[in-house]
Amino acid sequence: MLLTRHLDANATLVSLLQPLTNRDGFAPTALPGVQVLRASCDVARGPQIYEPSLVIIVQGSKLAYLGARTLEYGAGHYLIQALPVPFECETFAAPEGPMLGISIAIDRVLLGELVLAMGLVSGRNIPAQTLESMTSTVLDDGMRGCVERLLRCLHDPLECQIMGQARLRELLFVALRGPQADVLRALVEQQGQFARIAASLNHLHGHFTEPLNVETLASCANMSASTFHEHFKRSTLLSPVQYLKRLRLLKAQQLLMSEGLGVAQVAHRVGYQSTSQFSREYKRYFERNPGDERAA
Repeated sequence: MLLTRHLDANATLVSLLQPLTNRDGFAPTALPGVQVLRASCDVARGPQIYEPSLVIIVQGSKLAYLGARTLEYGAGHYLIQALPVPFECETFAAPEGPMLGISIAIDRVLLGELVLAMGLVSGRNIPAQTLESMTSTVLDDGMRGCVERLLRCLHDPLECQIMGQARLRELLFVALRGPQADVLRALVEQQGQFARIAASLNHLHGHFTEPLNVETLASCANMSASTFHEHFKRSTLLSPVQYLKRLRLLKAQQLLMSEGLGVAQVAHRVGYQSTSQFSREYKRYFERNPGDERAA
């Protein structure tokens, strides 16, 4: 009986999400920070990066390869990606049952307000999220109800305008009472190392076309350069130089696929001075030439 109820509830989420997307990939909605995602066929393993977000899958499944770990999150699960860490992802879907999901950007200001209002601030050190500690969580009735109300809201422009932020607030509130609450709390604990690294990553994402300045990033994290290097690599499994290179290449892939720009234009736009260097590094990372990506 319980399984039947959950299957019916999931079918409701599928029926609400399906009309919101008519193409593969991520698509914006009427609510800023909320995107729907779709894949109508299997997508081979490849590099990916998500902005800090809460991702809910309602149909199909994904495999995330995080360092030495493999993490599965499928229909009826959600994943909190608290740091924008590059990883590899594989998608499983079919034309008659496409992979469907919704991604909600984590608003750190709103999250901080909720943590304070709920009295969740404490003096103890909260374990920071690392690639080793990321987990997917089953949608319980409370979270499922929040997702359903958010999806219904997205179907009604007036409700979206008036109630949209309240729906997002409710979703974060419920997540803060769930098993991944510590991950969210660590993101806004101002004295915590996790929040400091998140601040440096936020700066890096806003200035990724500029030459890397480790001193500036360390300053954003309120750390010495040596301490920053240590904690940055612990959180992302990459050095700042490696992270910036992957971020630029992933941004370049998005531009090649969505805007139809030339290879030289894309290289310049993501911060490369040399088109030939960009092409070499792109092929090494994605195992195909940037020109082939653009043609596809």
